[in-house]
Amino acid sequence: MSKIDIDQIRRLKVDSYQLQHDYGVLPSSLPSSLKQNSPFTQITMSETTTIILGDRTFTLDKEKAQAAFDAKKVINGRETMFFNILPLKYQWAYDLYKTMKSNHWEPEDIQMQTDIGQWQGDQITDAERWIIKMGIGYFSAAEGIVGDNIIHVVRELMTAPELKLVLGRHAHEENIHADSLVYMISSLGLNPHDCEAMFEDVPTIKAKNNFVVSNSRGLRRDMDLTKLEDKQALAKNIFLFGQVMEGTQFYGLFGMILSLYRQNKFPGIGQMFRYTLRDESNHIEVFRNLLNALVTENPEIWTPEFQEDLRQTMAEGVRLEKDFIKDCLPVGSVGLSVTEFEQYIDHIADRRLINCHLDPLTGNTTNPFPWLSEAIDLKKEQNFFEGKVTEYQKASALEEGGYDDDDL
Repeated sequence: MSKIDIDQIRRLKVDSYQLQHDYGVLPSSLPSSLKQNSPFTQITMSETTTIILGDRTFTLDKEKAQAAFDAKKVINGRETMFFNILPLKYQWAYDLYKTMKSNHWEPEDIQMQTDIGQWQGDQITDAERWIIKMGIGYFSAAEGIVGDNIIHVVRELMTAPELKLVLGRHAHEENIHADSLVYMISSLGLNPHDCEAMFEDVPTIKAKNNFVVSNSRGLRRDMDLTKLEDKQALAKNIFLFGQVMEGTQFYGLFGMILSLYRQNKFPGIGQMFRYTLRDESNHIEVFRNLLNALVTENPEIWTPEFQEDLRQTMAEGVRLEKDFIKDCLPVGSVGLSVTEFEQYIDHIADRRLINCHLDPLTGNTTNPFPWLSEAIDLKKEQNFFEGKVTEYQKASALEEGGYDDDDL
């Protein structure tokens, strides 16, 4: 017993697992006197574990525990009132939860003095102001739509606790994004009623939102997930919100606002959109993995007809996004053209489809904005007095995000 002596065992009161894994001592090698006198004795049998503490005995049924683990499913799994995520079955969900948690940010940590000065000054064109208004007008509603769908549709139908965990974090981040838009509106002194009017009155914003809201509302009913049509309806919702809305339709405005940021215009708003874009990349991955796990456990979902339905859903999302881009850029501005943005959306849409094992719509598309991947890397050379401490706390999380053409 080279790593730990008898007195240490008595003093530490370790169990047999700790003896073997932490100290390299096999329980069978202990003297019989220590086994008899130990305050903690563990007897492992083939299907049960018996723990004796003083005059109390506890028997743990390993077979029941394994059955509970095996019953974990994306849907139609073991129903329990206890939020017990262990042992983990969907490790990817927990890993993404930890990543998302480490990326936490608060809008108020972003300084807006430069943005306010630019907004109130005369160096910003009307076309550039319009892009900011369209961004705030669209996202102020869209972020809430995504979060609402997570809580009232997707998370409600999941049965594995670790999936509920990561989806809860996803919804929380949508709240942060919505809060950041309130912060932008109040900082610039915009009339919030004007933002609401844009949501209601700009046809392309209304069309994009109705496209996803109509689907979400259709699933707020008693879903029978033993039926193929309801399983496919859920899978389509996950694809629609993750790959079409967050994964494709958000990216036109991301590109426009980060183009302004690249030109040293609206640095505070640009920084918040960089953080938002980083979050959205994780959200896309959550829903991509969720769709894959759902289909893996329910392969009957993945019919050729259903795959084509998803491709046509993306095609409609792309069409709506291209119409929206034309409203965002009614005149040439930010040094970018409508044609380039349409190409960019085609590129993003194809990437999302390929990553879901679906055929692309266009094929052979290239990214016309390679600088976008650079725009989300936090620059450490920022003057200390111009940035909050959060810049330095979160820098590694941005730089280690692993962004490439598949993300942007």
